[in-house]
Amino acid sequence: MEKQGSKELYVGIDVSKKTLDIAIRQSDEVWQVNNDPEGIAQLIGQLKMLDPRLIIMEATGGYETNAALELGVAGFAVAIINPRQARDFAKSMGRLAKTDKIDALMLARFGEAIRPEPRELPNEQSVKLQALLVRRRQVIEMLVAEKNRVKMTHPTMKPRVDEHIEWLEKELEDLDNDLGNMLHLSPIWREKEELFRSIPGVGRVLAVTLLAELPELGQLNRKKIAALVGVAPFNCDSGKMHGKRAIWGGRACVRNSLYMATLAATRWNPIIMDYYHHMKELGKPSKVALVACMRKLLCILNAMAHTNQSWSSSLASPKVPAQA
Repeated sequence: MEKQGSKELYVGIDVSKKTLDIAIRQSDEVWQVNNDPEGIAQLIGQLKMLDPRLIIMEATGGYETNAALELGVAGFAVAIINPRQARDFAKSMGRLAKTDKIDALMLARFGEAIRPEPRELPNEQSVKLQALLVRRRQVIEMLVAEKNRVKMTHPTMKPRVDEHIEWLEKELEDLDNDLGNMLHLSPIWREKEELFRSIPGVGRVLAVTLLAELPELGQLNRKKIAALVGVAPFNCDSGKMHGKRAIWGGRACVRNSLYMATLAATRWNPIIMDYYHHMKELGKPSKVALVACMRKLLCILNAMAHTNQSWSSSLASPKVPAQA
């Protein structure tokens, strides 16, 4: 492969469990490497000869993580996009077929046409924190399932289910301890956690989720951060059709934790509680009012992360710079 040395090259990488398919937009060249340390090292060597301006990958449930991190460490600009964006773009180009090669080419074309902003990749500690949170969610899901299942279990099997529930509860306790220990290893994380938890209604789970899953907090304005999490209302109006606004997309793991914290805040946080009752007085359904409170709580957290100030009622109407 000859060195092209052009900063206008856009590279798309289609990720699967076993392989990485790489496409260069300008030449439509496509090749494949294994999605393992040896294959990623080979990919980095090849891309150093190309010197691309941007590498575009899809979020594929974690299969892209190692490659994205290694590429970031090697000094490449990497943008990880939502698979829905990539597929909609391919359809707009008239590409209805879907193969690894086509997906890689479409990602490269997407990068050239849209030029998404490279996302800051997490460091090794952040990746470990994310892994702990993922495992914690998995254990909670299993625990809920087993507790529901035990009610219908035959008496001869009930001791086995009870034993599994006991093990899951111990595993959850160990994971919570590991989370606490990891936070104390980083002074910055510890300060941020204390900052977030100064808000009535915000506990450790949401604070840690924000640290691991929302590094953009405090760097974007309130509209952008709400859209990123998925609590911004989007309109659906065209011609004579005027639909109700609804939230769409975003980071589900952050939104789920924010939802639980907001439920607590509507009872214990005077600002959020008053806002919830205000929305209800306006005739808003409970769920709509709660989502509005989620958005307000997120905006307060965003302002606190930006100013590094602890909770204060003056943050009820937070303002951060229009651009990050």
